[in-house]
Amino acid sequence: MTYGVDFDGTLSLGLWPEVGPANRELFDFLIRKQRQGDKLILWTCRAGDALEDAVDFCRENGLVFDAVNDNLPEVVERYGSNSRKITCDYYIDDRAVHADEYRFTCDVDMNRIEAALIRYADRIATAV
Repeated sequence: MTYGVDFDGTLSLGLWPEVGPANRELFDFLIRKQRQGDKLILWTCRAGDALEDAVDFCRENGLVFDAVNDNLPEVVERYGSNSRKITCDYYIDDRAVHADEYRFTCDVDMNRIEAALIRYADRIATAV
């Protein structure tokens, strides 16, 4: 499996541009998944020094990504190009809403989005 993971509000629970505190449960989960052979991509809007700070923070917390804001080399080879959208099985992001959890409507249902985020936080907190 391949996981695309956001940084701010997901791995780092502080406010941008600072890094930290670490979401220790998520770090532990991802380290465990990587040891089991899964691939990890840091997928963040950060760039330049702010991106370097995020990568260094993750490394200091035991997490080294297989790619940063980029597709895995084997994906580029398979498709013959490098899409701007990374190819992952799972995206872990504090602002994500799963399509199955959201009714397709023109209205943004903030209660539904908030409930999905709470369920996500609960899953991460209890990840085995």
